[in-house]
Amino acid sequence: MRLLVVEDEKRIADFLSRGLQSAGYAVDVVHTGEDAVERVHSTEYDLVILDLGLPDIDGLQVLQKIKNRKTIPPVLILSARDSVDDRVKGLEQGADDYLVKPFAFVELLARVRVLLRRGQPTPERLQVGDLSLDCIRRRVTRSNEVIELAPKEFSILEYMMRNRGRPLSRTMIVEHVWDMDYDGLTNIVDVYIRHLRSKIDDKFQIKMIRTVRGIGYMLDAPDVAAEASREPMLA
Repeated sequence: MRLLVVEDEKRIADFLSRGLQSAGYAVDVVHTGEDAVERVHSTEYDLVILDLGLPDIDGLQVLQKIKNRKTIPPVLILSARDSVDDRVKGLEQGADDYLVKPFAFVELLARVRVLLRRGQPTPERLQVGDLSLDCIRRRVTRSNEVIELAPKEFSILEYMMRNRGRPLSRTMIVEHVWDMDYDGLTNIVDVYIRHLRSKIDDKFQIKMIRTVRGIGYMLDAPDVAAEASREPMLA
């Protein structure tokens, strides 16, 4: 999951970024409204945490611009404006939740998780062929055999299963799973895919993770993957 934190106070932004990364999320941070609008229109985020007291544009104006997108991420307002009127106004203008500063990080994290579950159209238990992933318990099995995955391996597998049958570029995988931009040089995705294959494919006759030449990787059910292997673009 990739989150955008819009917060002009560096101390708070750093605190949020570190805490959310420790919880397993990829986090981008911007300090102005203009940067927030630009990021939201250029990157697919699963959630936006938005401060209202920004130095250039009022946070509610940023909220309106975010809500004008065709695909709208959930927005959690984080603000020192604590009156009932402020909270009502924020929610009426499209925010999905409103948390007043100062706040306890555990509460913010709980609200983030609720919003991500609410905005996620796919089930919390993913199934592709005999491969099963429990998003809540973070448990993976194949043919009823439990498979232990490192956090990044789990995140990549979850992303691929949620996009089953869809070729995913290395850029898409890096930007969704890591808090970094793909620079065209790193082989980090290939390394992790090799790790994943060794755990979920190597012991089994049917292989699920396919290499899409010139693009990246794809995961699909055995019957679909077998059919796809006949196509010249797949290896």
